[in-house]
Amino acid sequence: MSDSGQLAAALKQLGFSFVEETALGADIITQLYRGYMAEHDNTNLITTCCPSVNYLIEKYHPSLIQYMIPAVSPMLAHGKLLKNVYGSDTYVVFIGPCVAKKAEAFGMQHIGSIDTVLTFEELNQWFHEETICLSRLLPEDFDHKASSDGCCYPVSGGIAGSVSKSDSRQGYTMLKVDGVNKCLEVFQALEKGLLESAFIEASICEGSCLGGPGMPKHNHNYFTCYQRVMDYANKRKALGAANAESDCSLDPQCFSKDFHNKYNHSITVTSEDLAKVLVKMGKPTPTDELNCGACGYNSCREKARAVLEGMAEMSMCLPFMRSKAESLTNVIFEQSPNIILLIDLDLKIKELNPTAERLLNISAQEIKDKPIGILMDDSDFVQVLETKQNIYKKKVLFSQKGQAFMMNLVYLEKQDFILAIMMDVTMNEKNREELMKVKQNTLEAAQKVITKQMRVAQEIAGLLGETTAETKVILTKLKEIVIGETGELE
Repeated sequence: MSDSGQLAAALKQLGFSFVEETALGADIITQLYRGYMAEHDNTNLITTCCPSVNYLIEKYHPSLIQYMIPAVSPMLAHGKLLKNVYGSDTYVVFIGPCVAKKAEAFGMQHIGSIDTVLTFEELNQWFHEETICLSRLLPEDFDHKASSDGCCYPVSGGIAGSVSKSDSRQGYTMLKVDGVNKCLEVFQALEKGLLESAFIEASICEGSCLGGPGMPKHNHNYFTCYQRVMDYANKRKALGAANAESDCSLDPQCFSKDFHNKYNHSITVTSEDLAKVLVKMGKPTPTDELNCGACGYNSCREKARAVLEGMAEMSMCLPFMRSKAESLTNVIFEQSPNIILLIDLDLKIKELNPTAERLLNISAQEIKDKPIGILMDDSDFVQVLETKQNIYKKKVLFSQKGQAFMMNLVYLEKQDFILAIMMDVTMNEKNREELMKVKQNTLEAAQKVITKQMRVAQEIAGLLGETTAETKVILTKLKEIVIGETGELE
């Protein structure tokens, strides 16, 4: 298991000139929050470190903007600090568990404070590509150190805990909420006036930043990470506040941030508009409105209104999506060009599609609940039931119909069914047989030609043999005559 010093060393190997903790930025925000609390005694306050929470309030709960502390996040505060210390042309990279930081870094108010945002998961991938193993590296110190309070910001309650170590919290109730549902509950309570003098530390991710989507997926355990953060903060605390280096010479005003109402008020929703959306959601009549609350809204009509206002997607309706999926499944079942059969554990046909009726020339009404053995050999089905092993690309023949199929048998364990999908390959088989006949005829013709050539060759050889013998006889006689004549001359 690697430690923070090894992480700093690994980042230096990647080419970073300086490596600092964003806890330094958190220390700056802690001071700003304390000052703001002192100036706004007994007023509800909401932290603004989480960009997703900020957007949620601006877009869907704009009446709560008055409670948002007008300060940047620790990331932006640290970016400004780095640019001030190392130069405005310094290229600053933020690395953390938050995906929303990618959008926050390029917001118009403070653009240029951060140049690039990486998640821890992306950093791990970079280490892998560069074959850097943290556990094998010698630890290196961060270039600047933060206080123990700043180090606690990533855990739930870390912000409230840091801010509350001051007289400025007098009169406030410190609340920590993490996760979308809890945040929404608190915001609704604020809108209804049910909370007073509350300092609300809000994070959109369950477990705060440690539960962020950019945390490494491999070997990641929230409680282990929480303990390591707290152990690290305690070690930093043991070093003493004198070792913290979070003093900042920048004007506090450069860390301020404005939040705006981003809710769209221009849409007028009529009953006709609601009716159209409800029809598209598969709820044409009031009896179809389940009002199940699975989408997060109290009723289907409330959800339809949110769709029209751009605050929700139609796909957020689970019954609608399920009905749509089932409808799509039915279309595939009905329109598939392949035979589809469902066979139960008793090897009886429970369902078949129109293609099966057409290609096999059978009626669904007549064949349902009949044994599959009526149509074909059931030995493959028995094998699948006994072994629970699927069979793929098995050729089956219907000799009585002159048909051939390529069959796949899939055992559906949860449903206790066998799914049979058969592709008609009758024409392919006929074409293959015709091709085999052509090949066979060609071979037979070639054999005949070869046989005939052999016979001709033998006949020619015979004739050559006869003429050669006759030539020999004539030449012998000619020789005798010549020799005889020579003897007479002597």
